[in-house]
Amino acid sequence: MPEQIEALKVRVESSKLVKPLYKGEPPCADLCIPLSVFDKITCNNYMAVIYAFEPPSPSNSDFEKGLATAMFEYREWAGRLREDARGEPVILLNDTGARFVEASSDAVLDRTVLLGPSPTLLPLSPCIKGVEELLLVQLTRFACGTLVVGFTTHHLIADGNAASKFLVAWGLATRGLPMDRRPLHDRGRFIPRNPPRVEFEHRWVEFKPKKASDTEDLPLTADIVIHKAHFTREFLESLKTKASLGADLSYSSFESLMAHLWRVVTKARGLDERISSQVRISVDGRARLRPSVPDEYFGNLVLWAFPRAKVGDLVNKPLQFAAALVREGITRLDDGYFRSFIDFASSETVKEESLEATAEVNERVMIPNLEVHSWLRFPFRDVDFGGGNPFLFMPTYTREEGMMFFLPSAIGDRSIEVYVSSLRHNVAPFKQLCYLLD
Repeated sequence: MPEQIEALKVRVESSKLVKPLYKGEPPCADLCIPLSVFDKITCNNYMAVIYAFEPPSPSNSDFEKGLATAMFEYREWAGRLREDARGEPVILLNDTGARFVEASSDAVLDRTVLLGPSPTLLPLSPCIKGVEELLLVQLTRFACGTLVVGFTTHHLIADGNAASKFLVAWGLATRGLPMDRRPLHDRGRFIPRNPPRVEFEHRWVEFKPKKASDTEDLPLTADIVIHKAHFTREFLESLKTKASLGADLSYSSFESLMAHLWRVVTKARGLDERISSQVRISVDGRARLRPSVPDEYFGNLVLWAFPRAKVGDLVNKPLQFAAALVREGITRLDDGYFRSFIDFASSETVKEESLEATAEVNERVMIPNLEVHSWLRFPFRDVDFGGGNPFLFMPTYTREEGMMFFLPSAIGDRSIEVYVSSLRHNVAPFKQLCYLLD
């Protein structure tokens, strides 16, 4: 499979900046928007996904015009990250533009090469080395007519929820249709209470001392691969039934599958039963804050749950044990927790103690821990540029052992696909265990 992808010669035909298309007088181009406390503690890097579409598809010029039209409502993507006079990060709405790359290949795309993210798929995404753009897209057209859209955004601007909604808006604009729902731009809404009440510990949770790390450095020889596991609706129902035995309230598909995979990965790693394993689970705060924040909020609004257990307990106790830990960790992040975080993150303590965000994306091995991102509610299948919905969407490749992404199946049958990043020698035992209901 790698040889097939490496044989593909992707040519960059053009690369340009696309600016928002305004109706009437353009707005002021020197407005600065301060990042919110949730923006500041997320990963300071780019996140990338790949979409693949069957032919026929609209022309590149249609995509470009749709992008310019959509940025009329999502102006941040055309701006740049800067610092204000106090050294605080801001988004400068200068309309410099988003990067739009057109590429092609003389090859017929073999779908087997899209079974999972790998280093050989990186040419399908725009290059981010040394760039300032906050949004970069690449259209790669293959000889068979297949179109691959590489979509890359800076995480400080928006979380996955917000970025996925922009993709839907871009599709509507490309088709000449109005946006179903306009984004909510209100990063200044997260203000501390008076007086502030820090009721939870946030050091070593969302914040850590500068230069401190709780993960291993990546061994230079580590061979990290990403395996895609597909879980059918029938398997998920059986898993939920097993996890929910004796529970007051049935566990969700995510809670059940997360608990199952935590145990499976732990077994596949062959860890010492005396050590502890922790899972970092991203949790969207839009529906958890009171009053709730509209789902159209554009920005970051994610904190993390951290269920933890002894390896021996995970592998020897029943599935219900792990499921209860997952639910307990996620449930803990209620309105009170989010408000406590806002109060702490807005305080002078962060500067006085030189604290920085614990969220990071580096080349690393997370053993014995995991990091999990659920994209199950993102509207991937609603993305339509005029040629129909994508037949594939997935994250790009990153060298991070222990990372997992949960996505709804592209075929829309309520099955779930999970991309699991592992050391190569742990993939075989994972495959042997992941469909067993022990």
